Amino acid sequence: MTPARTGARLAAAVLAGMPTLLFVTACGSPAPAHDTAPTIDFHQHDGPTPGFPGHGASGAAPTAAANTTVSTAVATTPNTVDIQNFVFAPAKLTVPVGTAVTWINKDEEPHTVAANNAGFRSPGMGHDATFTFVFTAPGTFDYICTIHPFMHGTVEVTK
Repeated sequence: MTPARTGARLAAAVLAGMPTLLFVTACGSPAPAHDTAPTIDFHQHDGPTPGFPGHGASGAAPTAAANTTVSTAVATTPNTVDIQNFVFAPAKLTVPVGTAVTWINKDEEPHTVAANNAGFRSPGMGHDATFTFVFTAPGTFDYICTIHPFMHGTVEVTK
């Protein structure tokens, strides 16, 4: 047998025995102590962990303040449309020609305001973002949220 063939056979024998060697080495290690349950620390010690209600330093579920109320969207000013709970509110707004109408996104999700007749279109608006458009001609302007097309609204502009 040539030295090259002998070396190749030796290498094959060593590689074939590697899993056994690793298994024996792993089995020879002392087992770690498991006296306590595993824990996860999100480094949030001032209150509940975001996205995990009831978890955090206190271990209690967050509670609403006594004066907290949940309501449907209501326009902030006469020429404002609030976007809240995936609804334009008011759904129909009537204004005179020359009025600036402002939409305010009060949802956590992004929304747009786009006229069906392509007369105006907002960019995507994040939470608390606004879009303002001045209506310079009378008419009825239906619009939607292009991200959520089930959301509809109308601005009626009078002379």
